[in-house]
Amino acid sequence: MGGFRSRRKGGVTARFAASQAGIIRALVSQVEELVGDPADPAGAAPGQGGLRERGTGGPLDDVAALLSNPGPDTPPDDPVLARLLPDAYRDDTEAAGEFRRFTEQDLRSGKLAAARIVLDTLPEEGGRVELSEQDAQVWLRALNDVRLALGVRLDITEDTAQRSQDLDPADPRSAYLWVYDWLTYLQETLVRALW
Repeated sequence: MGGFRSRRKGGVTARFAASQAGIIRALVSQVEELVGDPADPAGAAPGQGGLRERGTGGPLDDVAALLSNPGPDTPPDDPVLARLLPDAYRDDTEAAGEFRRFTEQDLRSGKLAAARIVLDTLPEEGGRVELSEQDAQVWLRALNDVRLALGVRLDITEDTAQRSQDLDPADPRSAYLWVYDWLTYLQETLVRALW
């Protein structure tokens, strides 16, 4: 479990066993499915569909589409989605709702794009992964999304490390906590490899 390392010619590299690749791919796919816009099952990127198809394809079409098709103004009910798509203003629900209406779809699209890059660059059977600096930044975001989602589901708090040491290895939660710790390790090695 060597984590990520810098490459001499730029970017980063890591090697994953098939089981490790399978864990990452499964978790990233679950986040991808969760953040996918239910109103847009095809996962169109911002600026695609809507007025773009009828317009000239210029920047004004993007603005017109955004203004005519704003998103939701309340946080998602699912606690994991609420963590992945947080309110911008915690103390002002009206401002948070207004901000969310015009930004949530872009946030979702960014998370979907990050998940797809991880899935495209990580071989299903495991092996060596070589990432440009740009793709490595995307991996950081995707790994963070997976850790946030797992953290909510596992109710990770500051005292979780102590609780996980006290867990019986036969407890099913211990495997999930190990995966969470491993993802944290991967993220830390990726940060070090980039800087």
